[in-house]
Amino acid sequence: MAAIGLMSFLALSCSRQPAPIRQGNWNRTAAATYLDSRENWWMQWNGASRDHGTFCVSCHTTLPYVMSRAVLSDQPSERGPAADEREIIDNVKKRVRLWNDIGPYYSDHGYDKKTAQSRGTESVLNALILSNYDSQRRALSEETEAAFVNMWALQQSTGELKGAWLWLQFDQEPWEASDSAYYGAALAAIAVGIAPDDYARTPQIQNNLTLLREYLTSKSTAQSTINRMFLLLASTKLSLLNPEAQKAIIDEILNRQQADGGWRLASITWRWHGWSLASMLKMWFREDGTPLEGKSDGLATGLATFVLEEAGVPGNNVQLQRGLSWLATNQNAADGSWPASSVNKRRSMTSETGRFMSDAATAYAVLALSDAKHKGANAKSIAER
Repeated sequence: MAAIGLMSFLALSCSRQPAPIRQGNWNRTAAATYLDSRENWWMQWNGASRDHGTFCVSCHTTLPYVMSRAVLSDQPSERGPAADEREIIDNVKKRVRLWNDIGPYYSDHGYDKKTAQSRGTESVLNALILSNYDSQRRALSEETEAAFVNMWALQQSTGELKGAWLWLQFDQEPWEASDSAYYGAALAAIAVGIAPDDYARTPQIQNNLTLLREYLTSKSTAQSTINRMFLLLASTKLSLLNPEAQKAIIDEILNRQQADGGWRLASITWRWHGWSLASMLKMWFREDGTPLEGKSDGLATGLATFVLEEAGVPGNNVQLQRGLSWLATNQNAADGSWPASSVNKRRSMTSETGRFMSDAATAYAVLALSDAKHKGANAKSIAER
């Protein structure tokens, strides 16, 4: 198996010439329709249903949807948030208001330590979603302030995760695994950084921010590329990294680009530990033994190009242009999505759960392509204003 992976890697890395930069148009309406339909399904899905008539927020479908949907809402026919976007915001506000009475996403019954992990995860996601919503309206709401209070109360003050939050772990990369607490801490930094009314300067949170900064910076070199992508994104919203550290991550992202101009999720999800059997297996085989594809995907490419843009990589950078070209020419004409699949298990790409990675891929592709259109705008919110 390792030999097969090695041959595949060499074939992809050495035999193909860089893809030319091609101009292409992407279908905003189709992307919005896909994202809305997927979020609507998620909110009605029994698997997402929680107590008090609420639903949980996912890192693959709901969070990217909220972060991206606003950039597609600038048509004359749309005033304010889309209907599904509004429902998510109302759902999050309700769970924040009922924080002391509502149940966690997962309980310890049937799982191990999931109550605490659920609370930590949700506290960050709630704060980020509401902060992003407020940033577009340039005013911090009471619900968002309450969400931040909940978040800071659960920040770890001792141990390996000092400065971070307990995070849901289901052995599912890239966002529910043993290293995902780092991703969660980066999201918390983004939430603070984009919050309006100079929230990041609030005196009461400065000790919390010090702990958060120390955690993110001290553990950054040990992270996977995708975790470092979120660190770089966070550093564009909140002071975290010096220019040299930012450049190191930018170079790392650019070095992961494939010959076709895109990026591959498996190659950014795990740390490469040299030419070992473990590294080869992770790069080329899922945990269920099925082979991973070697081609680029929409999730890795959308996220990489968006983060590079937010980090200030010039629009005329050839590698960035090739990444945007890949996105512009790889939207699914049938449903408006971008392709991506699980690196954990093989799932049917036509099933509801099999589309989870495509949900995230479509959202990040929308962010990247919209950011390219408005390159140079002095924006603080993740969403295009």
